[in-house]
Amino acid sequence: MVVYGLLRVVDGLDGDRHNGPAWDVGHVAFFAAIVLFAVLAVALRGLDRPAATAPRVLVEAATVATLFGAVCFLWVITGDLSADFRSAAPLPDALELIGPALFQIGLLILLVRLVLARRLPVWSPVLVLVGFAAIGVNLDLLPLGAVLVLVALLPLALSRDERLTTGQHRPVGS
Repeated sequence: MVVYGLLRVVDGLDGDRHNGPAWDVGHVAFFAAIVLFAVLAVALRGLDRPAATAPRVLVEAATVATLFGAVCFLWVITGDLSADFRSAAPLPDALELIGPALFQIGLLILLVRLVLARRLPVWSPVLVLVGFAAIGVNLDLLPLGAVLVLVALLPLALSRDERLTTGQHRPVGS
């Protein structure tokens, strides 16, 4: 997402967007980022396996919301990269609005669940929310928002704690 944000800025330096390699490469990077967010959502689902029915339903619903929103994002990005695709299969306006919201809400629920389970610091979903809000306020803030989201997710990548694995790895001797 950082690459997309920076290339979006570069693309707009001449006062015109949508017409060059920075636009195309940026959108391919954005596409890849959204795919990785979908993979992250599935991984977060695997980290949170509540025994009770209500929390389990919440985790499943949040995962589905994130994935549905990711598909909506990917549809729009593909349309941005291909006018033919956009004209042949436009995403309905309602889905252009609700898809990103579901993506963000679903991902935040999955992160908050890990905070409640003491598997993630409380500032992590807060920073994701601030990053999403920055992007929502103005797309020119996308590089900043992307960096905030990246920093917020670093504990997932940096943790060597068993609690942040998918449960497939067990410490030696256990």
